[in-house]
Amino acid sequence: MIQDPSDRSTPAAYQTVNGHPAKVEAARSSPRSLYDVCLEIRKKVDRFLAQDATTNLLQNVQARVREAIGVVDEAFQRYEPREISISYNGGKDCLVLLIIILACLAHRPPKLNKNEPSKPPSGPSDSMRFPEKFQAVYIVSPHPFSEIDDFVISSSAEYQLDVTRYELGMKKGLEVYLADHPDIKAIFVGTRRTDPHGEKLTHFDPTDGGWPDFMRVHPVIDWHYAEIWAVRTRFFLRHELRHFTTS
Repeated sequence: MIQDPSDRSTPAAYQTVNGHPAKVEAARSSPRSLYDVCLEIRKKVDRFLAQDATTNLLQNVQARVREAIGVVDEAFQRYEPREISISYNGGKDCLVLLIIILACLAHRPPKLNKNEPSKPPSGPSDSMRFPEKFQAVYIVSPHPFSEIDDFVISSSAEYQLDVTRYELGMKKGLEVYLADHPDIKAIFVGTRRTDPHGEKLTHFDPTDGGWPDFMRVHPVIDWHYAEIWAVRTRFFLRHELRHFTTS
């Protein structure tokens, strides 16, 4: 279970000095592998999608989840695990996006090299085919709350994310991240259409001129706030929901 963000017993295990990156780690890491995490989440997602849609909201959310799964599956067809990352700041939208990404990994793990076709996992031995961590980048906001940093640490350990933290502006942070991780070709982003500069985005958009070059992948671009919240209430703990009611 994810640590309560109000629990300060697990201190931040990284520093960022003058914008230089550091790995985000927790003092107590999760005993579960990424493979196990993905299988558990996929079962929850499958149960959710199998429910009878008794309300318009549930019907809409199920449709959004299926659409997002299709986008993530397409991204995993295009890119190898070492070539793709998620922009992760612990907020509500990127948490929902992360759940869908991990569910897709369980359903069809990405191929580990371009000559090996992807296939559904068939048993415990397939855990060897998974990367140990899923890559993530955390660009710190100009005035971050310590609770947010703490939650990024605890949730990264729970979901087996390999997070690199940058205390830089967005453009410079991404530029340095790609320099530090030259294999990255695409980044999952939890932007929605109502966000600033989100109105013209599609599921797959190359970055604009003047920005570091990578493919932005937007699986939840057309989601509404109520749909994000509905998924959050089904897949996250109560203390997380209280903490991020204003995120």
